Formats: sequence, structure tokens, C-alpha cells
Amino acid sequence: MLHFDSDYMEGAHPAVIERLAATNLDQTSGYGTDEVCESARDRIRTACTAPEAAVYFLVGGTQANIVALDQLLRPWEGVVAANTGHINGHEAGALEGLGHKILPLPHHQGKLDAEEVRALAEAYWGDENRDHMVAPGVVYISQPTEYGTVYSLPELEALSQVCRDFALRLFVDGARLGYGLAAQLPEGVAVPALPDLAHLADGFYIGGTKVGALFGEAVVFPHPAAPANLASTSFGCRLPEADRIRALALRTCEPLDSHFFTIVKKRGALLAKGRMLGIQFDELFKPNGAEGADAAEDGESVSVVEAVGDAGAAANASDETRYLACGRHGVQQAQKLQRAFVDAGYELAMESPTNQVFPIFTDADRARLDPHATYGFWERTLDGRTVTRFACSWATRPEDVDALIALL
Repeated sequence: MLHFDSDYMEGAHPAVIERLAATNLDQTSGYGTDEVCESARDRIRTACTAPEAAVYFLVGGTQANIVALDQLLRPWEGVVAANTGHINGHEAGALEGLGHKILPLPHHQGKLDAEEVRALAEAYWGDENRDHMVAPGVVYISQPTEYGTVYSLPELEALSQVCRDFALRLFVDGARLGYGLAAQLPEGVAVPALPDLAHLADGFYIGGTKVGALFGEAVVFPHPAAPANLASTSFGCRLPEADRIRALALRTCEPLDSHFFTIVKKRGALLAKGRMLGIQFDELFKPNGAEGADAAEDGESVSVVEAVGDAGAAANASDETRYLACGRHGVQQAQKLQRAFVDAGYELAMESPTNQVFPIFTDADRARLDPHATYGFWERTLDGRTVTRFACSWATRPEDVDALIALL
């Protein structure tokens, strides 16, 4: 049986497993205060070109979303999100459970449109009864989206500018960020890299669970201390002057991650054995092809290419981390599969440049394929067909992709 249900069906990159085993009996301080976690933080800061970034390690995606958003929001604020956003449809009301309303906007292949966000903010600030309403406080997006699509660099820049104009904070859900970084967009269309996210967003998280880790997400506040020149920029320029002054005062009074550690604890999200998270990100953000914990002694190295047996995957470039190599492998396998579906005459619900593929099946298609492969149900179409999802991962074996293609 072939399995393409999700991108978190396998365990972890071999280098992660080796390091966990090799350090199993090490004794370190708890709660992420150990030297391994600090090394991982430094690697992430370097990858983001954000030396002042505050980095925290949490266990899962929903946990990372609600704790980070709880930090970024004030009690009277809500979150602007696409109606298909993960926090709106697949987190069991976790954010609402903390007292924050989600302010949904229509999605465009999973994405928010910057001008529609601007219109929402303008409508709020133009409403004389706004004191009776939930204020937009954070704009939430996923990179990639639930539809496997990604925000191009110009799209992300446009959203970031709207947020600055209206003193909103931009938060990026990066559960599948490795696949977003490796997205295959048309020639000439830039994909945001980690430094771009660090420059344009107020907070984001780097997903490990779906990109080579056993579990774990790294929440990043790239510039926790407000810039000294904030008042001279466009920040809040679309707000009434009195509200802009208040927004500036709130933004500059304390770091963006102030007491975040305590919030993590309060929400039950603080892992006592924090080293288990730090080790995984420390390994994933080493150069791809770097020696593993045991291989250092015998001269062998373990790369994502060797782990999944794909000699044609991304080269072990010295400036490419294992994390990006993991993402690139998953995207390459999915793009091969997506082309095969098209060549075989299947219609796609949308064209995804990342690690998820969304072919539309008839009932006959499903009956023919179901005995041989598992995959995800997405939605029913108006004409009674089924939108399905096939997910590839950092560990997807090329031979499994070939076997599935042979069944088409």
C-alpha cells in the first residue's frame, strides 16, 4: 500500500535520530535554557539574518499558533484570516477559546488579498461605533496555505505594508514552511526566503513536525524590540492621529516577546525536556550533508538525499540547510506527481507549487486507486466528484512516487 495522506507520517531525519540517541543520557537544564537550544537559536538567527531575533521552541502547530497569537493580540483585538485558514477551520476553536475572535475574509486559492485586508481595516476605523466592535489586531497567513499555494514576495510585501499602515501585526503560520521556501513558482516570481519573513513579519514559526523533525515548531519574533525610528515611518499612518500615538506607545513600551516564556507556560505549552526540541532544530539547521552524531567518528555523513534515496534531489550545497533540503525534496516529488496527474488527464482543483497535489477524482477513479494507495479527502465538487490531496514529504521515496504514477 502506498501512503500519501499527509506529510507527517514518517519519523524524523536520520541525523535527528542519531543526535537524540547519542545525547540520550546527557544532563542539561530544562525548559529550553540549555546550550543545545541556544545553539539552535543561533542557527535560526543566522538563517534569518536576524541576530536579535527571539526564538522559542514549542511542540505542535496549533499550540504555536494560539500561544504566539495570544502574545501578539491585546484583549480587545481579533485576527484577520482567510476563511480557509488553519486557525479558522482546523484548530477546534482554540483561539476563540482564549477570547479572541477570528475575522475571516474570502480566500483566493487559500490566500488573503492585501487590498481586501486594507478595506477591512478602513471599514473598522471609519465606523463611528467601532468601540462596540472587535478591532483587527493581527493578520494571520499560512506559508504555504492549506491549498499548497504560496505568497510571492510582492504579495507578502503588500500585506506587510497594509499592516504597517494600520498598526496591525503580521503573523505567518509556517507549519510547512520548508516546502514553502522550496516552492517552484514561475520564472521571475520571487519566493520569500527566511530573511524576507524576518523583515516583513512581526512573528512566524518554522515548522519542524512536517519537515524532518519528530515534533517541534520554532516561534520567531525577528525584531522583538521596536525600531527606534518607528515614529518616523509609515507605521499607523492610516489611523486617526490620537490612535496612532496610542499604537506607537504600545509598540515601543516593551519588547514584542515580553513575558512570552510565561505565556507559553500558562498555556501548558512549555516542554520540561526542552533539549529534545533544541537538538532537532540544531540538526535541521546545519548544512545539508553535515556529519551526524555517530558519523563524525567514521567519516560518514547523513543527508536528506541519502535518507530518502533520491540521487537527483537538491545538491548538498554548503549554504543549504538540512531543513531547506528536506523541503526541496518533498516539493520535487510532489511536482513530479502533479505533472503525472495532468499528463494522465486528471483535472487539478488548483495548481500547487509545493508538496501538496489536489487532483479531482470521479467515484470510478477512487474505486480503482483505493486498493493501492491512501490519500486525503478534501471536498466534494458541485458535480459530485471529489477533490483529493496527495502530500509528499522530506522522506517520500521516489520509487513510491513512480509506483503511484504507474497506477494512473
